[in-house]
Amino acid sequence: MSTLGPRQPNAGGDRDAALTPRFWAMVGATGVAAGLFGALLMALLFAAEHLTYGYGSGSFQAAVERVPGLRRVIALLVAGAVGGVLWYVLRRVTPGERTGVDEAAWSGAPLSARRSLASSLIAELVIGMGASIGREAAPKLMGGVAGSVLSSWARLSPAQRRLLVGCGAGAGLAAVYNVPLGGALFTAEVMCGSLSLSVLLPALACSLIATATSWVYLPVHATYLDIPAYALSAPLMVWALLTGPVVGGISVGYIRLIGWVSHHRVRGTPALFAPLVAFGLLGLVAIAYPQLLGNGKDLAHMVFVGGGTLALLAALWVLKPLVTALCLGSGASGGLFTPTLSTGAALGALLGQAWSLAWPGSPMGAYAMVGASAMIGAAIQAPLSSIVLVMELTHSGFGIAVPIIAATALATLVSRRLDGHSIYSVRVSPGGDDGAGERGPAAPTAAASAGEARSARDRAGR
Repeated sequence: MSTLGPRQPNAGGDRDAALTPRFWAMVGATGVAAGLFGALLMALLFAAEHLTYGYGSGSFQAAVERVPGLRRVIALLVAGAVGGVLWYVLRRVTPGERTGVDEAAWSGAPLSARRSLASSLIAELVIGMGASIGREAAPKLMGGVAGSVLSSWARLSPAQRRLLVGCGAGAGLAAVYNVPLGGALFTAEVMCGSLSLSVLLPALACSLIATATSWVYLPVHATYLDIPAYALSAPLMVWALLTGPVVGGISVGYIRLIGWVSHHRVRGTPALFAPLVAFGLLGLVAIAYPQLLGNGKDLAHMVFVGGGTLALLAALWVLKPLVTALCLGSGASGGLFTPTLSTGAALGALLGQAWSLAWPGSPMGAYAMVGASAMIGAAIQAPLSSIVLVMELTHSGFGIAVPIIAATALATLVSRRLDGHSIYSVRVSPGGDDGAGERGPAAPTAAASAGEARSARDRAGR
């Protein structure tokens, strides 16, 4: 083989994690577990939405708008009271046990299966009742837990363990959003930081298996339905080139906001009552802006299809990240993917609508899709994943792929140059909870700085 010349760089060996038959068996088992956990957690979420708002079909936002404003406030108060008590008790019963799936994939830290499962169930319950946090964190965590448990059972090496945890996390994301390719790229770019075949092959297999497994309960269609096939135009292309760096700069402020609330979240006895106050405030704001309740899926869909006035978009773009930060700062556990996506979509639609006043020619939904991809790419520092995820989530966007790519690349570059963190690395805490729990008593050095070390390596390679 050596006589044929150098090997293609991405097709070299297996790096540190050998892709042995035993490892492949665990990839398959992790995929099945991630898919089943995803289906279970979404069943709980949908049940909470139905019991709280009578949601059964159509959009969640429409169900929320049908109930009186007072009922929204009461629902959020109940969610805050129940979530606050349950999370408080859980953290007291499981002190120091880790639920930071990002840290587990980056540094090999162990995950607590019992605390992760309990925290995930609580999170989906309160999200179903209207809390403004992402629903993907729980299935992402449980996919990682499946990989962690199975790697211990199979006695895999530390490198294989880290890779399997990363594959499980991406597979959990893939399962609940029906995005197998996006989930695999998320594993490679975010969880493992490599697009080599030794990472991509198990990531693809795990995400594919998890997505197919989740079909036992979850739908097989796109998450966002009826999105038009937008076409490329000169106004959209020029706007994307100008707006990409702006979105990148804004994302830095957003990332730092998430980092600040994650590391200054309420702890101790006040954590019993903080979610009650935070969720109650959200309920009051939702009297006027029901679009803020939940993870933001319907907010994003509204702007993807061209809905919303300038005034409404401006309000939602400002309020969605604020109420999400408020919920996280109160001690709630949850994700950030869809809240970030919806914030970027609202920002893109807002700036695009203003741009169209001077240079018409492209629909508002196209600007929203470009803005969503740019915001996600800059916020998670993964441009390929964000581009593919937006297209897989909508089953659209191919006609405007060039402005999507341009804006996403520019936004990610600016964010990386200005800061280098992502919404995931900035949340990693010494307790290994990704900003979701009490600080544990051990390892306040390497575990605490997994994200810092990753950013430092990035800067060293510039």
